[in-house]
Amino acid sequence: MSEREPDFKASASALGYVYQLREALHLCVSRLGTLDWALAIEAGDDIEEIRRDGRTYYQLKHRSPGTRMTNASVDLWKTLRIWCHAIAHGQIDLDETDLILLTTAELPRETVGSMLQSEDSRQRDERRALEGLKATRRTSKSDELAKAFAAFDLLTDAQLERMVSKIQVIGDAPDVVAVEQKLRQTAVAVVGREHATSFLVRLEGWFFRRAIQQLLAGSLDAITGLDFDAAFSDLRNQFGRANLPIDEDIAEMQADLAKYARQPFVQQLELIELGSNRVNKAVRDYMRAFSQRSRWLKENLLLPKEISRYERRLTEEWEDLFDEMVDALGVEAAETEKIAAARSIYRWAMTEARWRIRPECDEPFVAKGSFHILADEYKIGWHMDFVARLMAVLEPAETTSA
Repeated sequence: MSEREPDFKASASALGYVYQLREALHLCVSRLGTLDWALAIEAGDDIEEIRRDGRTYYQLKHRSPGTRMTNASVDLWKTLRIWCHAIAHGQIDLDETDLILLTTAELPRETVGSMLQSEDSRQRDERRALEGLKATRRTSKSDELAKAFAAFDLLTDAQLERMVSKIQVIGDAPDVVAVEQKLRQTAVAVVGREHATSFLVRLEGWFFRRAIQQLLAGSLDAITGLDFDAAFSDLRNQFGRANLPIDEDIAEMQADLAKYARQPFVQQLELIELGSNRVNKAVRDYMRAFSQRSRWLKENLLLPKEISRYERRLTEEWEDLFDEMVDALGVEAAETEKIAAARSIYRWAMTEARWRIRPECDEPFVAKGSFHILADEYKIGWHMDFVARLMAVLEPAETTSA
């Protein structure tokens, strides 16, 4: 069997989508500090930025190193096709719209692209650029560009002149890896080098999810400056010394009771005859806390022994109430009294326990799930006889397995 050839076209397309999202995120980061803007993906263009004083359409082209954008380049003319068609059908108002073609390709001297660089560039020459486009239109026999030429022909000379005056071509743009590096530099400045990767992963995750939401809902759900500023500020605060990040994928985990039914912390809840809905919530909180703590540890977001110190505080606070319960009940207490008292301790742990792992980390599942983790390790319990009862349940299974 011959070795399967890689699908270079598909991989390039996928890379282009990542580039589009990452460049859009970089645009948002560059706008931090201002709120009067909104950004939509695949609405008017690859990226559409809306401001009070107008809007900007971005066409993005991610190409391999060494690629050159000439006057007959497909990237140039496909971009023009989109813009010409929109102008001809009244979808772009050139009085309030800027047009940017951003490409990682080189812009050779004396080409249209080089003549339409920023207004500060000494090479900018809109008249010659338009002449170059018209000359290419007249002389090219490319079937691949036929539809682009047809769209170009829809515009009058005055419209073409106006369109060219609004176009800015940015060549040799940072590629997808370089854009990530620029974002990483921002992350380093915000949270330090040690946590920059963790911060950036979460920022990109939020942005990609938000972009998908916008794509599903259309441009009416554009990402606003207020949206982005709030999300960025919240994430930055989660990486402060008094806080820890809570990850959305973990916070949305749902209970998997079948997987955990034989776990000691679940059996502890059965001892106090807790209802199935509350047991499911306990499993959910255990899963979330265990997963979040594991991720914090993996990403070195916790201080040395921070988990053990936190568990000690939870355990000592539980001990005070548990010992008081045992003394109050006495050895002759009826089972109904033991269960009622145990439920009271459990209710306290789930609703009133004061300790947070860090002062500003107020996500409830962290404390609730941590209590269940301790219960799973027999370090705490709810029923006053939990150790003996659990040993009686486990010993037959252990003997059989032996």
